[in-house]
Amino acid sequence: MSRWKYPFILLGGIGISNIGAWVYLIALNLILLNETGSPLAIAILYILGPIATICTNAWAGSLIDRINTRRLMMGLDIFRALCIAFIPSLPSLMYVYVLAFFINMASAIFQPTSMVYMTKLIPEKDRQRFNALRSFINSCGSLIGPAVAGILFWLGTPNTAIYINAVALFVSAFIIMILPNVDARSQRTAGRKLTWDVIKDDFCVVWTFSKNEIYITKIYLLFSGTTIFMTAIDSLEAAFAKGILSISDTHYGFLLTVFGAGIILGSIINSVFSTRLAVNLLIGGGTIVTAIGYIVFYSASGFFSAGLAVFLIGFAITFANTGYLTFYQNHVPVEMMGRFGSIFSVIEAICIVVLTILIGLVAELTAIRPVGLIASGAFFFLGLLALKAVLDNKKGIYFKKEAVNS
Repeated sequence: MSRWKYPFILLGGIGISNIGAWVYLIALNLILLNETGSPLAIAILYILGPIATICTNAWAGSLIDRINTRRLMMGLDIFRALCIAFIPSLPSLMYVYVLAFFINMASAIFQPTSMVYMTKLIPEKDRQRFNALRSFINSCGSLIGPAVAGILFWLGTPNTAIYINAVALFVSAFIIMILPNVDARSQRTAGRKLTWDVIKDDFCVVWTFSKNEIYITKIYLLFSGTTIFMTAIDSLEAAFAKGILSISDTHYGFLLTVFGAGIILGSIINSVFSTRLAVNLLIGGGTIVTAIGYIVFYSASGFFSAGLAVFLIGFAITFANTGYLTFYQNHVPVEMMGRFGSIFSVIEAICIVVLTILIGLVAELTAIRPVGLIASGAFFFLGLLALKAVLDNKKGIYFKKEAVNS
């Protein structure tokens, strides 16, 4: 159990940060809605995340692989805490958007940085269970975060919730500070200043690795495709539930709770049976069943069938995410993981923006249900590709190591 001391501390920090992120998101939505009354103002807020990723992650990976990841994570948490603390005192909406954009940029850098740190901290044999526990912590945050936000709104105002989130990020930074330093004093990529030539060289390094390790790149692209499709299809979820199924606000809240319950149950099963669940089957089966859940949802005729669908989505996606993340951590060299993940996340963010806008426009011009079903069908085809890829006997070598630990 002693080897799990630091992983459990890290999971605690992730939990606090995740709850704070939900409080921040809900509070900022209410602040913007109270000031403008415009759904467009909220939509702009959601677009800032992918745009920040596009602007940041083309060069962020070169930074991540050259400096101490633990210190970078601490600095990013403190930076986000300070920015968030200033939001209630800003004089106009434009300043809120600018600061929110910088917060999203910091978050875009934090994600691949934390992935590199976790990969170095967690031994390979424990990664599958850790990823399952991480999904469990995140799902608990998605349930507890809105509840905490509601209590804070009842006790004070959205501004109070904003300040609480800033405190949570400071706590997260403190937790990271007590974690061990996992970076070697002299890293292979250290010693060169971050210039345009260095960034171009890093692109070449990632490109060369991607060409030489086509199978690893294929699995990662399938993972990115899963994220892209889920984000785009989810953009229709609220409009379908409330507009087509005529589900009330209260019942819609129950749907989100059912989704969270599915994630929690899936995460518990992943954690308990991590030594028996093969990574390749988690990837293939999890992706397909998640897509089936979306097909069931957009075929639903009422609350109960929709509830079954969102539970299935939440339950299955934990298996897919655990499988993909474990494969990624075990096969992408950790010394270039920051560059690899950051560069591909730019492509992912562009695809998310394009596909989300395309699906939204087509649904606006036609009807939500058929668009949701067609998109879910395309997602299911992606799941079949994932299953075929991970069951390819010629590529079985990539899963031999996981099979032993599974």
